[in-house]
Amino acid sequence: MKRFPILFFMAMALTLVLTACGEQSKEDVVKKLEEQESEMKGYKTDASMTMKTGKEEQKYHIQISHKKKDFYKVELENDQDEKGSQIILKNDSGVYVLTPALNKSFKFQSDWPENTSQPYLFNSLIKDIKADAETEFNATDNHYVFKTKTNYQNNQSLPYQEIYFDKKSYTPVMVKVFDQDMTALVEVQFSNFSKADSFKETDFDVDQNMAMSTSDVPVNASEEQKEAEVLYPEETLGASLWDKQEVETENGKRVIMTYKGEKDFTIIQETAATQAASARQSVEVNGELVQLSGGLVGALSEQKLEWNDNATTYHLASNELTQDEMVAVANSIHGYSEK
Repeated sequence: MKRFPILFFMAMALTLVLTACGEQSKEDVVKKLEEQESEMKGYKTDASMTMKTGKEEQKYHIQISHKKKDFYKVELENDQDEKGSQIILKNDSGVYVLTPALNKSFKFQSDWPENTSQPYLFNSLIKDIKADAETEFNATDNHYVFKTKTNYQNNQSLPYQEIYFDKKSYTPVMVKVFDQDMTALVEVQFSNFSKADSFKETDFDVDQNMAMSTSDVPVNASEEQKEAEVLYPEETLGASLWDKQEVETENGKRVIMTYKGEKDFTIIQETAATQAASARQSVEVNGELVQLSGGLVGALSEQKLEWNDNATTYHLASNELTQDEMVAVANSIHGYSEK
């Protein structure tokens, strides 16, 4: 009879050992991610982003630098476009979008990136996981995988995401963002993720980054801008092109397109010459910073959305479209032209 207590305690001990050696729970992994975020003074990473939200697939290379707590530099470059990149910069002075092709910086009054999901920012991914009480969790051979809701303030068409973390390093590996039908329309692949504690505040300085970036702008950029192709929205929400006017300007061409239907709107597309290095411009922007497809960034107010795609500036205005609808129209313009 004495065997039974001994066997019982041996079985219990074996169970505890197996449990200790087993997979981490969701709570364990979240805690580890939080600890890593708290301990890091900063990080650097590369990422490739594939967008399938428009008529044609777009691929972007992203370089991300983050210095704790509120310093960010996100450089986005279209792999098929050699005209340059767009940079989102956050420092003590505010949030900026740098457009080297125009030699302009745009300053936003914004709490970016806290106000919306950012699939390429480690901090934002953790925030989304913690914010969703219904977060799903599973483990594969190499990854911890979370499925969560997104928090895109002005784009409700991408409500879900899957986030993959490396099981050994707890660093992000991949993010997939899905539409309502669970079709992956955005995919971000991370590489070279490393902790970084050598950043200086000057690394996030507007003038310094503009000086470095504008040196890569082609000297004949202004000539290319004058020949910029006119792009049209693929998504018009039932409206049709009612009128189109082209006006020659000192810097190139301004195209005014009026759409009429159940909801009317106007799109103005114009080219702008690159400013000389000594004539850099800083523009205060009225509107909230909003992420558009293709890695572009716009300024969204109640009745207007403005953004730059290399050396072309777009203005979308409507008294009838909602903010979500303006974003949908803007996203459909990228890379779509009528012949």
